[in-house]
Amino acid sequence: MAIWGKQKYSTVKVKKVQIPDGRWLKCTSCTELIDAKAVEQNHKTCPKCKFHFKMNARERIKHMIDEGTFVEMDTNIEPADPLNFFDKESYAEKLKSTKEKTGLTEAIVTGTGEIGGVKTGFGAMDFAFMGGSMGSVVGEKITRLTEHCVREHLPLVLCSTSGGARMQESTLSLMQMAKTSAALAKLDEAGLLYISILTNPTMAGVMASFASLGDIIIAEPGALIGFTGPRVIQQTLKQELPEGFQESEFQLRHGMVDMIVSRPELKDKVAHLLGFLSK
Repeated sequence: MAIWGKQKYSTVKVKKVQIPDGRWLKCTSCTELIDAKAVEQNHKTCPKCKFHFKMNARERIKHMIDEGTFVEMDTNIEPADPLNFFDKESYAEKLKSTKEKTGLTEAIVTGTGEIGGVKTGFGAMDFAFMGGSMGSVVGEKITRLTEHCVREHLPLVLCSTSGGARMQESTLSLMQMAKTSAALAKLDEAGLLYISILTNPTMAGVMASFASLGDIIIAEPGALIGFTGPRVIQQTLKQELPEGFQESEFQLRHGMVDMIVSRPELKDKVAHLLGFLSK
């Protein structure tokens, strides 16, 4: 019988639904809760607001290169620590932990593969490896890939994402700007096509060298592109910067990039350009 004339609450237990870890994620841009599987199927873009999440180098290769055609190059060269650099931890320790975390030996993976049936030299940077910073091995791998393209008469496609030069290698890192630019000059002299793809972010020494030298420069939507970050520029100039300063759309309006292409359409666009311009 109910106490005080009120009906008793139900004692039936409600079964909790177990949601697998990683099943949902919050979009960085629109903050909506979205299905992680839908994001993967949409090439790591938000199905609601089209925000582009970061892609690692292996994912980028899988996305851009025809299945089964990629042949990786220069897997045997790894960074050294010529300056015995030490900050909060030694450079050697930082490299070791980053290699274990990412499964990579450097911030770029290079090789050859087909894009839409066109054999191409291809390199993809990985921001998870020390912010995609350009050290001596990154510069060496890009240079070797470019020289291979010259020898084999292949077009070149590079996907960049980087915070800039690697401070742990000091001048050795800065020298890679000139080194990669010189190699690309040889590619240009040979009359070969170079397509540069800028993703979020592409900054500093990388943007000031090989990333900005493409015959065609493509940017993903909303990517931060420039030399120094907007916060540093604003503090230096003591001025308010235009809205969207250094984002892809701003750079397109000011002639710094040729086109903005959303990731789901990126491979088809590059394949079309290769087929039309590289023969």
